[in-house]
Amino acid sequence: IVIEYDVVHLSTGDMLREAVASGSEVGKKAKVLMESGQLVDDEVIIGVVEERLASPEIDDRGFLLDGFPRTPAQAEALADAGVEVDIFVLLNVPDDVLIDRVTGRRLDPVTGEIYHMTTKPPPAGEIADRVTQRADDTPEKLSDRLKSYHANLGSIKDFYADRLVEIDG
Repeated sequence: IVIEYDVVHLSTGDMLREAVASGSEVGKKAKVLMESGQLVDDEVIIGVVEERLASPEIDDRGFLLDGFPRTPAQAEALADAGVEVDIFVLLNVPDDVLIDRVTGRRLDPVTGEIYHMTTKPPPAGEIADRVTQRADDTPEKLSDRLKSYHANLGSIKDFYADRLVEIDG
């Protein structure tokens, strides 16, 4: 989508990880929540997203929000900020597949390359030795995130019913 339509990819996960790495106040709050497997408070994530949406690049190219909104308050905040959502794409993936995808994910901290222990294993040797698993990619923490996701899914689908496209992910 990003390549086809030349829009800016806005991943809330990436934005939060950048905030954590910067050591900002938002980053400190986010770090505690993320490491415990909880979703970041609406107020914090809404602020991060609204700040990024104010970028001139967004005005010029448009955007794809990845991982946002996840709660009714986040959807309302977008609407209140005057952000027009043309289409809401929902990738439907069974929980067991999500769990496998997420818990198998590994990051190379040197190159930023993402691997998966089953579908795209890191090359043996130095790279395989240094890849890491994100603190929130464990089965226990993912379980909490999935519970929260499912608790909010119906209201998000209702909010975007007239713009919703569901895809088998």
